[in-house]
Amino acid sequence: MKKISLADLLSIKEYEAQRPIIRKTIMEHKKTRRVPLGPDATLHFEDYMVMRYQILELMRAENISSETELQQEIEAYNPLIPDGSNLKVTLMLEYPNPEERKMRLSELIGIEETISIKLDGHEPVYPVANEDLPRSTEEKTSAVHFLRFEFDEKAIKSAKKGASWIILCNHGKYHHAQKIENKEIVKSLLRDFT
Repeated sequence: MKKISLADLLSIKEYEAQRPIIRKTIMEHKKTRRVPLGPDATLHFEDYMVMRYQILELMRAENISSETELQQEIEAYNPLIPDGSNLKVTLMLEYPNPEERKMRLSELIGIEETISIKLDGHEPVYPVANEDLPRSTEEKTSAVHFLRFEFDEKAIKSAKKGASWIILCNHGKYHHAQKIENKEIVKSLLRDFT
């Protein structure tokens, strides 16, 4: 999958002019990149479009225009774009109530290691989690985790031929499974394998 370069970005002025249509487009696109896993977890599958949008929004919010600063942001966000044999995911644990969040995050230590993606006919694929820095302590886990799911060629071929997808969480305090039946989501995820 394509990575972001300076040439892919707009000036702040150009972005301001195009922002309404870009935002509308990206919100529709994100619907094909989001999969709930039980009532309190959501997987956000990252890609070029989402990461480019994140950088554009950051440029606008922080008034970043120097090539050096933009290149630093590109270098920070490009690792979140799939490489052709993987899916890159932001796992969000969502507990709006602060007291419940504190309690649940203390119970869910290690949850990021227990999530898998299974393609029909293949073994489940577990992620490489939080490559940038640890996000769990002995007391609690983070509400946000970054996951990379690596697939072999056989699994990718099966996915492209229509194998069914299921996402599983087998944590002792959070057992959930979600079959991906939405064809638009499957189609969007298959693009990551290019």
